[in-house]
This record gives sequence, C-alpha cells and structure tokens, in this order.
Amino acid sequence: MELTYFRQKLIHPLQRGASAALLCCFILPSVSLADNSKASFGDPEKVLRTIFPVAETGFDPAAARDLYSNAIIEAVFERLYSYDYMASPAKIIPEAADGLPQISEDGKNYTIRIKKGIFFTPDPAFGGKKRELTVQDFVYSWMRLMDPKIASSHRWLLEGKILGLDELHAQAKKSGNFNYDARIAGLEMPDRYTLRIHLTRPDFNLPMILSYTASSAVAREVVEKYRDLQGQVMANPVGTGPFKLVEWVRGSKMILDANPDYRPVYWDFAANQSPEDQGIAKAMQGKRLPQIGRVIVNVILEDQSRLLAFQKDEADLFQLYGGLAPQVLKDGKLKPEFQKKGVQLSRIIDPELAIYYWNMQDPVFGGLSKEKIALRRAIAMAHKVEDEIRIVDNGEAIPLQFPIPPGVVGHDPQYRSMIQYNPAAANALLDKFGYKKGKDGYRTLPDGKPLEIVHTAQTESRGHSQAEVWKKTYDSIGIRMKADFRPFAEILKAEKQCQLTQRISPWMADYPDGDNFMQLFYGKNIHLNNNGCVAIPEYDALYEQSQKLPAGPERDRLYHKMARIMEVYSAQRIGFARYRNMLAQDRVIGYRKHPVMHTEWLYIDIDKNKAPASP
Repeated sequence: MELTYFRQKLIHPLQRGASAALLCCFILPSVSLADNSKASFGDPEKVLRTIFPVAETGFDPAAARDLYSNAIIEAVFERLYSYDYMASPAKIIPEAADGLPQISEDGKNYTIRIKKGIFFTPDPAFGGKKRELTVQDFVYSWMRLMDPKIASSHRWLLEGKILGLDELHAQAKKSGNFNYDARIAGLEMPDRYTLRIHLTRPDFNLPMILSYTASSAVAREVVEKYRDLQGQVMANPVGTGPFKLVEWVRGSKMILDANPDYRPVYWDFAANQSPEDQGIAKAMQGKRLPQIGRVIVNVILEDQSRLLAFQKDEADLFQLYGGLAPQVLKDGKLKPEFQKKGVQLSRIIDPELAIYYWNMQDPVFGGLSKEKIALRRAIAMAHKVEDEIRIVDNGEAIPLQFPIPPGVVGHDPQYRSMIQYNPAAANALLDKFGYKKGKDGYRTLPDGKPLEIVHTAQTESRGHSQAEVWKKTYDSIGIRMKADFRPFAEILKAEKQCQLTQRISPWMADYPDGDNFMQLFYGKNIHLNNNGCVAIPEYDALYEQSQKLPAGPERDRLYHKMARIMEVYSAQRIGFARYRNMLAQDRVIGYRKHPVMHTEWLYIDIDKNKAPASP
C-alpha cells in the first residue's frame, strides 16, 4: 500500500476575526476519555524498531536543538496542543489542554485550561508520590527557555511576546540567576488548571508555538534533582506523554516503553476520501493509544547500512534518503520487488528549507561592503542546486526560490529569486572586484592575500558527497575549498557560536507558518537559529513589522521585500526541500508521514503475528 501526501496548504490557526477563524482553523477529534479498562494498549509484544541517521544530543526540551532528540522529546513529554493525525490541511488540536483557547477581541489575551488527572511518570524526584501536571509546570518550562544559563536556542519562541518575561530574562543576565519564583504579569494562574497569557501584542502563531516540543511541560523537581549532575537533565526525561525512555546508549540506541499511566485516549480521527486514508481509519478506529508497547531506536550513520537493516527485517520503519532512492524507488514509487514484500511507502515534500550560508561575521566572507557582497553573490551564482539534488539526493528534492517552502503558510510558488545559476557572470563579478586569478588558476583577495574557504559537512557519506559537489562549484570560479568533516552534534554547537565559515544548513518547520522560516535571518536570533550570523538592519525592521500581522497579503508583501534584501546582500542562498520517503514493513498498521509531527508512534499499530522471530 502506497501512502502519498500531495503538496498541501496548512490552515493557519488565527486569522482576522478571531472567533470565526477558530471554528475553521482548529478541530477537536472526538476522542473518548472515558476509562475502558478492557481496552488493551501498550502491548509489550508489539515492538516498533526504527532508525535515526544521526546521533541524538539529549532530551531536555529547553536545551535540545536537533530533530532526532526532539523526536524522543515529542514521545515522552506533552504540550498544550498537537496536530490532528489525519487532517489535510494540517490542523491544531488540544493535547494537554482541555479544549481550545479563549482569545480576547484584541488577540492579546489567551485563557487556556488543561485536563485534570494527567500525571508524570514516576521518578525519585517526586518522593514516591503521584505528581499531577498543572499549569505551573508549563509556566516553569517556558521560563527555562529564557534562562541565560540554559542558553536555549528556542528563546526566540517567546522573546518579546509575554508581558514581564523579557524583563525577567534581562534581570537574570545582570544577576547571574534566574528567579523561577517571580510572578510574571503575562502568565497568570488563577488555579492549578487555568492559565491566562497576556501578550505584549497580538501573536497569530501562539497556538502553533504551544504545540512545539520546546514548549513541553517538565517538572521542576526533576530538573532540580538532576541539574547539578553534568548532562543528567538531558539524560532523564520525565514527562506525561505516551512513552517513557527506559534505556539510552548515547549515539547508539534508545528504548522507549509505553507509559502505563497514560490517560485513556482512543484513535478517532476523520479520514479524507482517499482509499489509503480510509484504510488507515478502518484499521485503527477505536483503538486505545498507544498500541505499541516498545519502540527501539538504533542510530545507524551510513545510508547503505540502514537500508540493509530494513531489507534484513531488522527495522519496521525507515527513512529512505535520496542517496539510496534508486535502489528502492522508480519515478517516486516502490519497485515491484518491494511491493511484493508488502513494503509501504509514505512520501511527502518536507516542510524544509536547506540554506547555503556564509558566516556574516567571518573576516573574509562576511560583512556588507561591496567586495564582500560580490564574493558571496558570485559563489551563489556559481552553484547549481539542481546538480546537487541530482548527485547527492538522486533527484529526491525540489529546488526552492523562496525562503518559505511548499506546505507552509506564506509560500509563494510564483516567486523567482534574483540569484540564478550563471558561472560566467560569477567569474566576471569576481574579476571586477579584484579577486584575481594566479598562475595556478586560483584567486586571491583584492589585497593579494590567499583566498580559501572552509566548507563544513557531516562525517557521513552524504556530507562527503555534498563536499565534492561544492568543491566543483568553488573550482569553477577559482576559489580554493578545504573540506571540514565533523560529527553532527559538534557542527550544531560550533555554528551557534558563529565559528563555521560555510555550511549547508537544513531547517525543518517547528510550526507550519512562514514566520518560522523568516526568523532564520533575523539579527536578534544570532546564536539561536540564525546560523549564518547575519544582521541586516533593513531586514530586521521588516521582520519586526511582519510579526505584528496575521497571515495574508499584507504580511506576504513584507516577506517578498525581505527575500529580496537577502538576495541583494547574498548573505545566504536558498537551496532545496527534500522528499521524505518513509518505508514501513507490512506489519505496520496505520502509518502515514505527518508533515509537522516528528514521530507518529502514538497513532500506529503493529501486527504482532507478523513480527520476526526473536534472535
């Protein structure tokens, strides 16, 4: 069975006319919460085995930065809101929240209530007592995003939005200590289950932000128990979600078991008319979640080794990267030999933006002077994105022109970038601005000093393929390139400190709105998500204007201006969005790749009668 997502528009949670918009933009699935002790769930004989292609870094929602760590966080912790599993366009639904938020007429005040009777999984930090989730846990968790000591890369999600929160952050920077007991005007808690959020201005993305993993609820007792032990907060995720982490071999294996105390929730989503989705609904309707009792995640760095593990039936779920696509797919469909085995394919274009950045703080490649702009623009024009897609990803990606990818609110399929492939013009530009070629064919700086760029890539085979493609790009315009291969976690750490010169940096949507991509180039997000360390005053001013607007033509016009500014200064080059091809064995029931969720483990099942024999 082939499960296919077509490109889709995602309904934005808030538009002008709040009450009417909420009716069309949120849906609440008819999930029964009545206890049903006879309904089986979390069957230990139902084991899902899956693979991460890079190593995780840890499982603290405030501190984790990478997609794969967040996948575990999503399974262990809960947020106020999540996404409907079957809805297309995607729609936000309550998770820990007890219904949709009540929003004031001016859009600046939210009232949110959470469900009663949600409990954290047991931990010694709770002293042997059951620990119920309250709104105080969400407030504490959001305060952690603003704590300078944690240096969370997610601070931007709340920065400048909640009354009093930025002032608390500023005080902590001066004193060296964050006051977690301070009362914040913008976070009012009239009782244990009610939260009133008062914003500095209307925020049309707030429900999406409150569905992102960084906003998950953690327990203060757990953080305080483990925070003085190096790395132990990251290693001891204690949440209220459907799974709990029971084993972690760093960079190798993670094992999660179904949370036996997870409240009764049942699969009851509305499917569209496609035969695939109708089949999923028929197979899953009414089952208590999660059905899977154990998830085993193995980290396998090499492409071919991952595919071999799947072919040898050592994995149930596997992401097929472009480098392996020709072995399994033809014209975007499974080859007959895989179809005969019952292998399932779920294929979507990820809400992703791959950016080619040059460090704007680098003494050679950074800066806003004409000769520096000319250097970056020449490199951008010399690189043929389509060649990289063909060579590295075997065609399993689409080139992008606009910073907001398909499937995300604000995407413009008609937009055309000013930066197009033109190596002749690139060479002429370098000649004009004094980057002269020597006898060896390589260029020098205008002052005659050597010119060399360091391209950083991951140590895995994909990183080496990308480096080879970029070496040809730089050779075509006479610039020496040195390849710098590093582990993924090390790259993330270095680029947050603006220590890398050039890299291909992919960004997956935290939430499906254009703001999540345009913030990547905002000056105040340097050391957070602005990996190119770019600060352009004109861009920053327009970005701040855009945050005051809902999705629509007025905000889109600002986004167009901002994209043009980035092209003029050539601080980054827009790259591509990849297809996500997820392969599932025939025993996996109900799987479809969701465009926003990191994992779908909660919503699927395993036919244990088809499970492989234990070794």
